[in-house]
Amino acid sequence: MIDNEDRLVLPDSWHKHLHPRRGGLPGPAVKVSRKAPDAVRAYNLGASAHLESTFAHPGSAPELVERAREYLAGRTDPTGAAVVTATLAARPARPGDLARDAHLDAWVAEHGVGFASRAVAELSTIFVAWNGWDRSGGHRDLEVRFRRSGDHLHQWWMEAAFLRRLRTILAEGIGPALAPLLIAGVGRSAADDLRLQAEALAALPSDEAFAALVERLDTKHVQPAVLEAARRFPVRALRLLAPEAGGTSKAAGAAGELLAGHVQAHRRLAEQVLPALPEGAREVVERILKESERAPDAPVSALPSLLREPPWTRERAAAAPAVVAGLTPSPERAVSWAPGEREAWAASARPATAEDADWDAEVLAFREGTMQERPARRLLLHGPEELVRPLLADWRPRHFWYTDDWLPALVARFELDALPHALEAADANPAGNAHVLVPFLDAEAARLAANWLARLKSARPAARAWFARHGAAGVLPLVPAALGRAGRARREAESALLLVAAESGADPIVQAARDAHGPEAAAAVAALLATDPLDLLPPRIPEAGAWADPAVLPQLFLKDGRGALPDEATAHVVTMLALSKPGEVYAGVDAVRAFVTPESLARFSWGVFRRWQAAGAPAKEGWAFTQLGRLGDDETVRALTPIIRAWPGEGGHQKAVAGLEVLAEIGTEVALMHLHGIAQRVKFKGLRTRAQEKIDEVASGLGLTPERLADRLVPDFGLDAQGSMTLDYGPRRFSVGFDEQLRPYVTDEDGTPRKALPKPGAKDDPELAPAAYKAFGTLKKDVRTVAADQVRRLEESMVTRRRWAAAEFRDLLAAHPLLRHIMRRLVWLSVDGGETTAFRLAEDGTFADVEDDLFTPPATAAIGVAHPLELGDALPAWAGVFADYEILQPFPQLGRPVHALTAEERASGRLTRFEGFAVPFGRVLALTKRGWERGIPLDAGVERWISRAVPGGRYVVIDLDPGFSVGLVDHFPEQGLEHVWISDRPADFLPRVGTPYTFGELDAVTASEILADLTTLSEG
Repeated sequence: MIDNEDRLVLPDSWHKHLHPRRGGLPGPAVKVSRKAPDAVRAYNLGASAHLESTFAHPGSAPELVERAREYLAGRTDPTGAAVVTATLAARPARPGDLARDAHLDAWVAEHGVGFASRAVAELSTIFVAWNGWDRSGGHRDLEVRFRRSGDHLHQWWMEAAFLRRLRTILAEGIGPALAPLLIAGVGRSAADDLRLQAEALAALPSDEAFAALVERLDTKHVQPAVLEAARRFPVRALRLLAPEAGGTSKAAGAAGELLAGHVQAHRRLAEQVLPALPEGAREVVERILKESERAPDAPVSALPSLLREPPWTRERAAAAPAVVAGLTPSPERAVSWAPGEREAWAASARPATAEDADWDAEVLAFREGTMQERPARRLLLHGPEELVRPLLADWRPRHFWYTDDWLPALVARFELDALPHALEAADANPAGNAHVLVPFLDAEAARLAANWLARLKSARPAARAWFARHGAAGVLPLVPAALGRAGRARREAESALLLVAAESGADPIVQAARDAHGPEAAAAVAALLATDPLDLLPPRIPEAGAWADPAVLPQLFLKDGRGALPDEATAHVVTMLALSKPGEVYAGVDAVRAFVTPESLARFSWGVFRRWQAAGAPAKEGWAFTQLGRLGDDETVRALTPIIRAWPGEGGHQKAVAGLEVLAEIGTEVALMHLHGIAQRVKFKGLRTRAQEKIDEVASGLGLTPERLADRLVPDFGLDAQGSMTLDYGPRRFSVGFDEQLRPYVTDEDGTPRKALPKPGAKDDPELAPAAYKAFGTLKKDVRTVAADQVRRLEESMVTRRRWAAAEFRDLLAAHPLLRHIMRRLVWLSVDGGETTAFRLAEDGTFADVEDDLFTPPATAAIGVAHPLELGDALPAWAGVFADYEILQPFPQLGRPVHALTAEERASGRLTRFEGFAVPFGRVLALTKRGWERGIPLDAGVERWISRAVPGGRYVVIDLDPGFSVGLVDHFPEQGLEHVWISDRPADFLPRVGTPYTFGELDAVTASEILADLTTLSEG
């Protein structure tokens, strides 16, 4: 039986907002604050400057202004009240603002319900227009007037605080007729207001409301509302989603996904109403019904007991925990640095701004308490250590926010003396500062890390890193709590012990407990760590939302071919994922991986993620995202990476950072390739930096530098040793080759080029041809991901004069099936002792010198891409060889312009010939593609320089005037090149101080490249 879909049923959560009316639904008693009139009067008085500024605006309607002033003077006038309230609603938010509905309470309490109703009605006729900021920048330039045609409807009464009440009152009173008003606000409102408007439309039983949501499926917060509307009105959803899913709009893809899930969840209903659907909708639904036919369920007897009767469905006997009283935490304190970590932290300090500081005077000011916060930090970070170390114990910063440019450096400089500051900072702001505790072995640090591990998602990665760093020694201070009285501290300590035991085994922890606390404690710890991991369950088992309905998720297939998991067993898998945290996966998940096919598990994993996204990506169910790292495959990586790249631009930086963790956890060659691509080439600096950190972490774990790791991250893509691929269609075959930019192309078997790979035809093999066509599509996508990066890496290696060992050059570059296509388009240098030979990689894979004679690089040679300056007099000959063979190069090498410093410039620390130019801001930003880095934001969020690291620990710095405003890089169309100078760190140039370094320190290649960049910048 099909329910009536034209009847309004208010959601249960709305009932608390109902207002009593004759003939309406009963609701809660209305409580009007009797204090509201006095509070509103006081607020109006405090906002008098804002009100008068708006009333005095030439664009304000005199009639409205007059009535507003009369209302403020005491006249009972609903229009005047509406004008005042609308004007106050346009005031910039500030602490102490009244809740919007305080005005309603004041109207009702002072003048009655009739007055309040008229005032609300008048609000719809009033518009407060914002014309920007006044000249001082301190007040909005506002005018209040009657609403005109074209003025948008987003006013305060459409905002979250009031909309919750208004939508209930109007929906209950006028029903579907409310839709046009709500539709006008969708797409114009702030995020929370938009969510409420979409929820209200989803509750209205009308085609107009549902269709409006479907048309806006690409708008944030709308997809969850469509899911809810489809649950309420399943037939309407079939009717109205299908046309959109079958169309070509931006929302078609999302509509198709939602409709497919809807059909799967309501298969019988879809079959029942199919004949009555409009023709276009019927065709779409029929196709989905055919494509979504579910495979038969496996018999219950074929399932393991974990999925028939998982631990949380059984009665669990509560075992009395072993308690060993009288234990105290180990007092040991130590510092353990990862390779290069201390040096990196030390280098992270904000540069000192004065080279000639009087340190004795500054120390005196510090001791007398007259020094401000920022100078105190500079003194501690840059002052002579023998003077400033004694000051540290008595110093207390005012806050621990935005500490990246001083706290890690403080820890690196003073180590254990800085531990109290690190503990205070991490406790006060775990999300921002937890990482500074990682080097410290300390009982309080252990307690904080255990606490974060259990309850704080933002600090959990740092907590896991802390325990990974310190192992059994790190959890030893937690043994007293783990064997103490029941409670939160014990649960957190137990979880930490179990985590470390899972990584490094129980024996080291048991032995440490025995050494520190004796055999009784050791036995209790051993018993704790012997717990069956499947029985490690939280007190409350999480329940997944309705979006995770097993009926709409991709099926999981048993490896033995006996069918798919029944829905009930699939629901248990979902629960296991919900029980998991990043880096702390419920043991049952790996058990499931052992008996379902990896392909179906990856599809299932992606389906869970997409359903979670469609439901609005609820943060409390973030496991639906992080589980991709455990269950995803290369197809997951290819689908997820574009989403990660886009998230920062949609306000999703933290989700994007979590996505980097997912890619790293998947860990395949393709996953690391995409992670490296983000680290090298994404427009959001914050995400790029985090990706670089993740690559550094992976490289460190493998004992490699990031550059050497990158050499190993280029998959062979299934190419043969000659760097080609044969696409077999059965009766015909095609070959794949690559041009100088690694763009793939296709030829017939006889070598005739084709514009594109043809689609399989009727005469082609029905299995081989589609598989080959799909393989080529995947190859194009994957190669596109790495091609530009590889070309850029090789050009950068030429500029930085990077060298490879001969064996690595042969194995990782020359013999690589893909990279060989660009290797042979470059001239290389072999440097062995005092002998340097230029050579190229020939078509047949051998090496040849400029005379085309066979050349074999010595096994001890260092090999790199030749810069034209390094070829010297042989440059014209090499250009002739490449011209004769018609070899196109992937980037300018043989024809690269070269430049040289003048004698005066080599002796100077500045390049004055490039100073004083005003250039378009975009030209300056383009330098970031050439290895230059934008400066750190200083006062007012302005980046005042751009710099490039050069050999020898030096930086070439361009001081910009006025600089880039963070978030508004185009605010100043032109940037002046104020100073171009060389330093040991990026900073502002101080003319009275100058620089002790000279450009003569640069080698000829580096100097040429710097001059080339500056010439392009200044001349265009």
